[in-house]
Amino acid sequence: MASEEFDVIVIGGGPAGENAAAYAIAGSDRTAALVEHELVGGECSYWACMPSKALLRPVEVLSTARHMPGVEEKVNAYGLDTAAVLTRRDGFTHNLDDSSQVLWADSAGIDVIRGSARLTGVREVTVGDRVLRAREAVVIATGTTASVPDLPGLRDALPWTSRDATNVREIPKRLAVVGGGVVACEAVTWLHELGADEVTLLVRGSALLERTEPFAGEMIAEKMRKHGIDIRFGTSVESASRPGVVDTGVGRVHGGPVTLRTSGDGREHAELTVDEVLVATGRTPGTAGLGLERFGLPDHGYVTVDDHLTVSGVDGDWLYAVGDVNGRALLTHMGKYQARVCGDVIAARAESRPLDGPRFVASADHGQVPQVVFTTPEVAAVGRTESQARADGFDVEMVAVDIDVAGAALARDDYSGRASLVIDRATDTVLGATFVGSGVAELVHAATVAVVGKVPLESLWHAVPSYPTVSEVWLRLLEARRDRT
Repeated sequence: MASEEFDVIVIGGGPAGENAAAYAIAGSDRTAALVEHELVGGECSYWACMPSKALLRPVEVLSTARHMPGVEEKVNAYGLDTAAVLTRRDGFTHNLDDSSQVLWADSAGIDVIRGSARLTGVREVTVGDRVLRAREAVVIATGTTASVPDLPGLRDALPWTSRDATNVREIPKRLAVVGGGVVACEAVTWLHELGADEVTLLVRGSALLERTEPFAGEMIAEKMRKHGIDIRFGTSVESASRPGVVDTGVGRVHGGPVTLRTSGDGREHAELTVDEVLVATGRTPGTAGLGLERFGLPDHGYVTVDDHLTVSGVDGDWLYAVGDVNGRALLTHMGKYQARVCGDVIAARAESRPLDGPRFVASADHGQVPQVVFTTPEVAAVGRTESQARADGFDVEMVAVDIDVAGAALARDDYSGRASLVIDRATDTVLGATFVGSGVAELVHAATVAVVGKVPLESLWHAVPSYPTVSEVWLRLLEARRDRT
């Protein structure tokens, strides 16, 4: 079997894999191959970030219009045009056509190889009947897939996962969503507005968005309930049944409604009948079948890496893992960040340059991760929550204020929001920040700069927010801290 040689081989063609390949060969004559068994562009481009945000944006615009005098009178009698929203979504995903992504790879000097890859030796990857050899590095960027709990009847009922929700064609009237995290909350937001009249959220825990500050989940739950969404905390699914299900392997033919048997929330052994069930309870790393056991690593689970993104436990500094597959921060922007660091490390090692300076160290995914949840209202956060900071041994104080500034009033008449800072007493710097409200996604980068840059609060006093903008909440937070000391 003939072999082909490249300097860098990347397994997985999502955003993290694309960036790792591009940065590893940038400005050089090095070569790279990108191996992908589905669509180049990966989960984010076709089944996650892009379609979900395309579906959420019209919901946000309509929500603002419904509470703006001079506009609300024109729109309150109408909802979203579902067909138009779905068509717009399809435009963002290019109708699941990755030809433009392949053209980009070609223009960047990256060869796209279709198929499933397996590590078959040191710097050796086999794809079908092709053997690829890497002169410098192999990068694992295979991401994660949605997991469905192995509960009686649940998998046989062919429940939706996040991919089905973002690529929805017909909106079910009755919908159950299992989970209380980001995917569940965002999907409820767009599916309800697009026509799912009866939505029930089944949450095993006691709060939504449990990894954020408690007030964030509370505000989202309050808004959902105002829209008629039934949230059942402390509820577990015990089993599911659905008659007449046929899985053709190409398209899924569902039978009748799904009946879920649940327990908890004061409804022990209750039954819930819906048209569709969306399971949003977690992700599974895409490592099965990669051949990691050949190198003494587990053949499933997340791949452990160091801060150069080199896989731990493998000799020779040739195997790397970036993005969701390493489990450090399951977010597209963090995967791309890791990929940039990884690509620079590979390039430096290929050129025998020292790995000096922060450019070659992935540090931002240690307590400095930003994230936005595009619900109504939005949640934007970076860094540690108060409880996380205390668990990490910091002596902290938290200041929180309602977002009651002129910019908020200009945004929409029914504006309600809240913001908080977690402050390290020892250094008087910000360890974390959380914002809830309309449009707060655009506040989080300023907070990220403050956290990553360890900017003292004394200096933040001189970062004057423009009037009238929602950013004035920074001044309110600093005043609240000053009044305490």
